[in-house]
Amino acid sequence: MQKLFKLALAASFTVTLGACSTNKPAMVSKVDKREKTNRKAFRFNQKLDKNIIKPVATSYQKVTPDIVETGISNFFANLGDINNAFNNVLQGKIVDAGSDMTRFAFNSTFGLGGILDVASTLQLEKHDEDFGQTLAHWGVKSGSYSVTPFLGASTLRGSTGFWLDMALDPSSYANNSFAYSSVNFINNEASELADNKPDEYALARDAWIKKRDAQILDKK
Repeated sequence: MQKLFKLALAASFTVTLGACSTNKPAMVSKVDKREKTNRKAFRFNQKLDKNIIKPVATSYQKVTPDIVETGISNFFANLGDINNAFNNVLQGKIVDAGSDMTRFAFNSTFGLGGILDVASTLQLEKHDEDFGQTLAHWGVKSGSYSVTPFLGASTLRGSTGFWLDMALDPSSYANNSFAYSSVNFINNEASELADNKPDEYALARDAWIKKRDAQILDKK
């Protein structure tokens, strides 16, 4: 589980994650300095996921038509293009930022407030940028890997960036922002249901680090 409601985030914010990925134990120990504590937090999150999050997400998935799930995903993805544009500007990728704002304009108007992803049908590329990547772009170090109860994996750099991302999230300023966050979270979980695998902690850790490295390098 990689994310949770913003309210839980505010109550659980701590320093988090690591910089690079390798299979060599000596190098992993440098990245994952708090592995014993991290595994405990990881197991807690697994139990929370198994006993609460997945059952809720499964029920949501069963009663919610696919077209509605897609519409909800599109809606929040459209809001995310604002953040993508801002971070692309900060990283000096002006063309990508322009594409992000064009996506937002098209989907907000012709896409009925973002429910329909009109921009993708026009072949406007969807980017995935955040302040954590922007900080990395400017040379800010990530810190060691850490898993936090409720929040999952992140880094000190990524956690700092998350608060900045929240400041640009329009739904954060809505009167019912917790409801928005809850719907977005459950909808995402319903889209990512998967079976547990052996030593899921190590798999999740290495996959998360590689994913972040790829995002920072703009790899797909």
